[in-house]
Amino acid sequence: MTTQIDTKIVSFKVLSDQSGAEPDLQPSIEQMHEQLARPEMLTGTTYKLKTPSHVSEHSLFITINDIVLNPGTDHESRRPFEIFINCKSMEHFQWIVALTRIMSAVFRKGGDCTFIVEELRSVFDPKGGYWNHGRYVGSLIAEIGDVIEQHLIKIGLIPPSEPDPHQQAFLDSKREELANQMPQQGAFPASAQLCKKCQHKAAIFKDGCLTCLNCGDSKCG
Repeated sequence: MTTQIDTKIVSFKVLSDQSGAEPDLQPSIEQMHEQLARPEMLTGTTYKLKTPSHVSEHSLFITINDIVLNPGTDHESRRPFEIFINCKSMEHFQWIVALTRIMSAVFRKGGDCTFIVEELRSVFDPKGGYWNHGRYVGSLIAEIGDVIEQHLIKIGLIPPSEPDPHQQAFLDSKREELANQMPQQGAFPASAQLCKKCQHKAAIFKDGCLTCLNCGDSKCG
């Protein structure tokens, strides 16, 4: 549509579009993607993973380096960028190198990377799993998945899986009722079963319902 101007033009300004809106001066939000250049310095966290001697004679040291996107803004976020696993045992060398390269590529790809945790946890050792710190672990790969989950919770990509206040109050009351059956502080009754959710031997039948005293999972809801 043509508009005829009958008066003298004394000033003007450039609009971003025909609607007359002001140009958007907000900086674009940087997202994680595979073309993102690696900074000169990354913030890293190293976790020590000690397993029973029949699984690995030496501890594994898992280092996850993070990149900070949009620093100093309301959109600041911390994302895993790369992972390294170091161990003196050379028997694990090949698959450790392959696993860390694939996971690092997934981290740098962008998008949701939290699925890695469940994928690793679903790997079971054909020779059988093992108990570590009171928790049943299906394989060494699965325990690496636990460490990655711990890190993703730390940087805010996964919410912590803790019982809500009502569940916690219920668990505390059940623990008090069973205190005389527990061999030591923080342990669970010897008759407890393995909880399929948290993998702790802490599930007991109480009031006709199988309930985990560690995570609160219950077959009765």
